[in-house]
Amino acid sequence: MDSFPDERVLRFNARGPDALIDGKAPGQRPKLDDAQRQALVAIVESGPIPAVHGVVRWRLIDLVQWLHKEFTVSVDETTVSRELKKLGYVKLTARPRHHSQDIEALEAFKKGGLQPNWKKSARACHKALR
Repeated sequence: MDSFPDERVLRFNARGPDALIDGKAPGQRPKLDDAQRQALVAIVESGPIPAVHGVVRWRLIDLVQWLHKEFTVSVDETTVSRELKKLGYVKLTARPRHHSQDIEALEAFKKGGLQPNWKKSARACHKALR
């Protein structure tokens, strides 16, 4: 056996029984440091420049590529999303629209211009005749 005391014995001798209660584990080191987070906020706030960045709006994958190019930091989209959420940003998505949607028909329907073509079923007509 080793003659060196266990780390727990040293903690107990130094601070008593409360020293044996483990605190919260430190966890993994953050993938982005404060300077990288501030740069991420700045680039998100300023928005992309199409001629420079090649995009008209930021997607997570674009920000991942930008972080890799600027800081040689390899992170995934989930990490960038989590970091942006911690910084107070929310992900906005556009409502999907069918590619062949007729805008004029939609507006006419909203205004009540298109009346539904209702007709009674054969069973309802038969009951009415009795």
